[in-house]
Amino acid sequence: MAATLEVESTLTDRYQTTVPEVVRRALHLGKRDKIRYTVRPGGEVVLSRTLPSDEGDPVLGQFLSFLADDIANHPERLQVVDARFVQRLQALTGGTEVDLDAPLSADEE
Repeated sequence: MAATLEVESTLTDRYQTTVPEVVRRALHLGKRDKIRYTVRPGGEVVLSRTLPSDEGDPVLGQFLSFLADDIANHPERLQVVDARFVQRLQALTGGTEVDLDAPLSADEE
């Protein structure tokens, strides 16, 4: 199990702070990157990097953040995908080509 590292920073009179170097490295933060604060019911605050979204879909971004947080907080819930299931999916979809850049028709939206 990885050790927990605690670092501190100070708020200025304008409620600003510098993100400590160890945190910037851990989150792979660069200048102008955005960070997200997740406040949990017990008062714990989780700081994470907000990843840029090519599509700009805030719902998808929130869902992916939810998945990432859930995986990080509950790795015991992950399950191995059975090889037979993968083979069945490949058999059902084999040869199907999808253009992810093609616009959807009105019926598909």
